[in-house]
Amino acid sequence: MSTFKALLLDMDGVLFHGDRALPGADEFLQAISHLPYCFITNNPIRSPAMLVEHFVRLGLPRVDESRFVTSGQATGEWLARQQPDFGFYAVGAAGLHQTLSQYGNYDPETADFVVVGEGEGLDFDTLTIGINLILKQGARLVCTNPDHNVDASIDGLHRVLPGGGALVAPFAVATGQTPVFIGKPHPLLYEMAMQRLGVAAPDCVMVGDRPDTDIAGAAALQMATALVRTGRFGRGEKLPSGLEPDWDCESLTALLDRWRDACPETFGTKTKAG
Repeated sequence: MSTFKALLLDMDGVLFHGDRALPGADEFLQAISHLPYCFITNNPIRSPAMLVEHFVRLGLPRVDESRFVTSGQATGEWLARQQPDFGFYAVGAAGLHQTLSQYGNYDPETADFVVVGEGEGLDFDTLTIGINLILKQGARLVCTNPDHNVDASIDGLHRVLPGGGALVAPFAVATGQTPVFIGKPHPLLYEMAMQRLGVAAPDCVMVGDRPDTDIAGAAALQMATALVRTGRFGRGEKLPSGLEPDWDCESLTALLDRWRDACPETFGTKTKAG
């Protein structure tokens, strides 16, 4: 904890499940509010502005848009590096379209890139348009994140939804083109967040719920890692071979307690029950 300077946090499965905040999320955010931190997420469905309002609806603290780095933003950044003033055809939720429009131009006829993200949008027509852009116009196939599936809470019930890796599969099969994946565990999301905070990887701790994305990607950058088992990777599950987070906790509350024990001058003291 002596080199602790900044925090990167996943959101889905860490702070909330869909439309329900997880226990301890509010207290955790209050405890780190004086530190440099960013939220980094593989979920491209909501833009940063949408995420600010989502936090408020969940009863979490209102934070500035600049705190959020989404896979939609990282995808737009990557596309702009490949080709300035690019044209795109996106298949996914409205937030993805809004985010990509800040970097390039929507062009369903001669797009340079077909971008697939999470959320509603995939159907026979959008698949057909995307396939033809790739096969006939030479568009490259890009996916915001490699997750095969993601957790959600809909009307209070747990649901498993298709992730970017599943939604891009029909395009890959139909065209024979291997998609370029942008989100975690690939480095761009982490790098964008660190650049905003002005810190290097050894000065950061990544807090996430998925060993295969959050933890693996951070560890590859020599970043400290904290796994919370409130998402898909539950209590008692065995860690994948070769992955050993610096902290492995059942919840944000348990993680905060450990940090308060180790560094009370930074995180305060434990809240007494009763």
